Amino acid sequence: MNSGRVTVYFAALLARTEDGWEASDTELDNVETLSDLTDLAREAAAEISENYDDTVLVFIEQEGAWFGVVRIDGEEDPRIFVSNGAAASRSAYGEILLTDEMLGRDPDDRADDLDALDLDGTEDGESGVDVPEPEVTEAAGEAVPSGALGDTEILSDLGVPEKDLLGLVSGDALNEIADILGAAEVLETVR
Repeated sequence: MNSGRVTVYFAALLARTEDGWEASDTELDNVETLSDLTDLAREAAAEISENYDDTVLVFIEQEGAWFGVVRIDGEEDPRIFVSNGAAASRSAYGEILLTDEMLGRDPDDRADDLDALDLDGTEDGESGVDVPEPEVTEAAGEAVPSGALGDTEILSDLGVPEKDLLGLVSGDALNEIADILGAAEVLETVR
């Protein structure tokens, strides 16, 4: 729930097999990290296809706000595209996709930030001393851009060039991608 409104998410997995694309709906309740999502996709693909090296696409969409595509080719690292980084950053599922690398952040910097905190017991309510809130600055890399982020060539070899991917609008994007892939009917079965 979000301000009295239900936030609608859609997630599906498309696995390319010898016979074409197969779809399954994807439950993200137990997914907390990109690694969890990658493992889930590989497991689901193994159930669909005998060929572990097949391409697997995970579609995630928050209705009207953003969509994301995660592509996994066998044991390779996942490739990620998010249509709107700022909108995705406000979503639990979107945060999974927004890696430090995608945002241009150095993961070591975040560890240094934690080391620099002065934990004097106020976090447990032991003192009535006001502790100033840390400032979030764009220079520190904390702001998330509102545009597309990630691998814009993620689907180029499958018929969706960068220009077309960037022109898609949340709400219809996943259907349009599936249509180009020849997987519209199988995606519709899990929608």
